[in-house]
Amino acid sequence: MKPPIEREGKVNKSSLPKSMLAAALLLGLITTAFPGQAEITTKASHAILMDYDTGAVLLTKNPDVQMPPASMSKLMTIYMLLKRLKDGRISIDDEFPVSKKAWKMGGSKMFVEVNTRIQVGDLLRGIIVQSGNDACIVVAEGISGTEEDFAADMTKVAHELGLEGSSFRNASGWPDPDHHVSPRNLAMLARILISEFPDYYPIFSEREFTYSKIKQGNRNPLLYGPTGADGLKTGHTKASGYGLVASAKRGDRRLILVVNGLNSVNERARESERLLNLGFAQYKNVKVLDAGEAAGQAEVWLGNAPTVPLVLDKALKITVPTRDKDKLKVTLEYQRPLPAPLKKGQAIGNLRVQAPGMEDLTIPLLAGADVPKLGMFSQIWPKFKRLVLSIL
Repeated sequence: MKPPIEREGKVNKSSLPKSMLAAALLLGLITTAFPGQAEITTKASHAILMDYDTGAVLLTKNPDVQMPPASMSKLMTIYMLLKRLKDGRISIDDEFPVSKKAWKMGGSKMFVEVNTRIQVGDLLRGIIVQSGNDACIVVAEGISGTEEDFAADMTKVAHELGLEGSSFRNASGWPDPDHHVSPRNLAMLARILISEFPDYYPIFSEREFTYSKIKQGNRNPLLYGPTGADGLKTGHTKASGYGLVASAKRGDRRLILVVNGLNSVNERARESERLLNLGFAQYKNVKVLDAGEAAGQAEVWLGNAPTVPLVLDKALKITVPTRDKDKLKVTLEYQRPLPAPLKKGQAIGNLRVQAPGMEDLTIPLLAGADVPKLGMFSQIWPKFKRLVLSIL
């Protein structure tokens, strides 16, 4: 249910608040990070819990501290591969050769054979489901020639995506002191993977994959219970502890969770499920307006139409604590009356959203239609009428 919108306050355009809500262009929503986070604690050394639709951050613990991500950094390798598949630079049936370096790689493996060729589709599952370090090297060499060049490309692309501070030295997350990424950046990357590659994202929910007659199960523990989880990637090294980038959907709402630094496989599973349960229970999304929907009608002075609709250029959805979902206050602020002429899309005021424990959100209101100014003679009666009213 949408919150009621109050009538406008009289403000001068010159004194409108400067702060504006950032638009999430990726999803076509106006969104914000929720500033009044609840008292949620975690055993993880690093954590972030984010609403997928709005980008609202519900829980943080060292969210911008760079950390060894272990195999969670494979999400960047997967992005590099999926981007080329989407762009048509490679196809799912293309084959990459297996080098001796890939074949000898330790840790979790797809069990590739040296001097063979493997289809991209199998390599994709070998990384996502089996967490194959060897498959990562095959992909890296197939795309960039060497793993070193691929890692440099990963870092460059990550920065272009806004994942500032991320540094990749290999394709698999193999321990390296200069290989690091923050929880926030991993959550942002997960959000990009889900939204940008809907045709491939279901692979993250596959529970097993067999290659070369060797069947391996997906290491994501949340896929095997009633959590709504359908991705993304686990990680573990001695330096990083046990970590997980997870996404879960319940009804029409999706959350993204990143945890790291936990002490065991079981603790990772329990803590991840607990935090997701809290996120779904303690927060709700409230739709304020759809894109282009009129928030109200503003009176126009000397226009060929008496009013103009006030609209937003993108849908507005807010994440709030469940206890406060009926306490949103939405107010229109603009100069009354608005002087013609007006151009469709012209900023003519603000929509202000207020809720307990949350900083006020201020979003630009736009004219929903062109309103030309009346001709000289047509202005006589409105001006005379206003003069008479002012005298009375």
